[in-house]
Amino acid sequence: MIETPSLPTTRAELDRLKLERLNALLAEILPANRFYAAKCQGLVHPLTSLDDLSTWPLTTKEELVAAAEASGQPGNLTYPLTRYQRFHQTSGTRGNPMPVFDTAEDWAWWMDCWRAVLKHGHVGPGDRVLVASSFGPYAGFWSGFDGVLAAGAMAIPCGGMTTRGRLDLAQRLAATVVMATPSYCLHLAETAREASIDLASLPIRCVIVAGEPGGSVPSVRDRLAEAFGADVLDHAGATEVGPWGVGDTTGRFLEVLEPWFHAEFLPHEAADSNGGEKLYELVLTTLGRSGAPVLRYRTGDLVQPQWPSDSPNQTPRVQLMGGVLGRRDDMLVIRGVNIFPRAIDEIIRSFPEVTEYRVGIHRRGALDELTIEIEDPHQAAGRVAEALKLRLGLRIDVQRVEAGSLPRFEGKGRRFVDHR
Repeated sequence: MIETPSLPTTRAELDRLKLERLNALLAEILPANRFYAAKCQGLVHPLTSLDDLSTWPLTTKEELVAAAEASGQPGNLTYPLTRYQRFHQTSGTRGNPMPVFDTAEDWAWWMDCWRAVLKHGHVGPGDRVLVASSFGPYAGFWSGFDGVLAAGAMAIPCGGMTTRGRLDLAQRLAATVVMATPSYCLHLAETAREASIDLASLPIRCVIVAGEPGGSVPSVRDRLAEAFGADVLDHAGATEVGPWGVGDTTGRFLEVLEPWFHAEFLPHEAADSNGGEKLYELVLTTLGRSGAPVLRYRTGDLVQPQWPSDSPNQTPRVQLMGGVLGRRDDMLVIRGVNIFPRAIDEIIRSFPEVTEYRVGIHRRGALDELTIEIEDPHQAAGRVAEALKLRLGLRIDVQRVEAGSLPRFEGKGRRFVDHR
């Protein structure tokens, strides 16, 4: 097991480390990286302060996609193709999948990030981690799998297996940790109930979830914690950025992995539909990953940052309260009310009898409306509709459908269907 080096314990020390890593990155990629050489032409580096970066141009996913489509390969590469060893691609849930390459050195940087993530879940030698995914070309579970190995634990692959087969494997190998999306963890729990398997009696002590906001949604966390009898640890990342955040086992926040990422926050015009708080769009710069860097990348994730103090009893890192609260392009305006999918998920998942749901978005005249289908053996449609009205101030048509009729998801859940 490779130990994670000791990290700064004060804000001033952390900022010095970040500035050093940022300037080292800029020296490495400019002017060799043609994408950023063109974007940053005429800008002076090294920087004297992290604040200097705010004058540099932002990077959008649309730019990276366009550059990739123009060349047939990632557009932000720094080195000749022969230096790259890893191919992954984005999920394509918001457009065409985008290819992403990494060098061996970049992958080692990924592992540093993952060791920090797994340290929050106390994952190490003696743990047996069920990586519940079919993997495919997506970086999240490949990096998580290798991260488990880097932490000195056993990594259990289960690609190509049925959900029941994965549960049997967890039982047979006495898995202590499960790594999956929140949607798939809920499906594991549902399948276990149908098979009369008591998940809470297994030695699973921690469930690490990523790919969706559910790991920081209280009602989802509660359902997972109860079903598995385990702690729930949220993790956030993106193929084109890297594994940038990790929560704690209380679910109060996500912590930005600042030794490896510099975070900035752009004010967003919308308020959170769960409390009217000001929202910010998260902007990230990789402090490393020189083969495929991103500078000032607009993630689209909406957050409520809490800036740390230098109190000796507090982490010096930025914390995102409640995790990722929504996405810039996910906000719905329904009869004048701003709604993010997370708010609906939080309400529906508070009803344990609802096993799955799907939201339809429709246009009625000049207005948008929602319909919700739920699988519910106890006929709670009326109570769900009342809770939505109470919490969101909207009348929403909630319909009960047959058990097992709605899709289940191994990767990111796609529960919102736009019929407009």
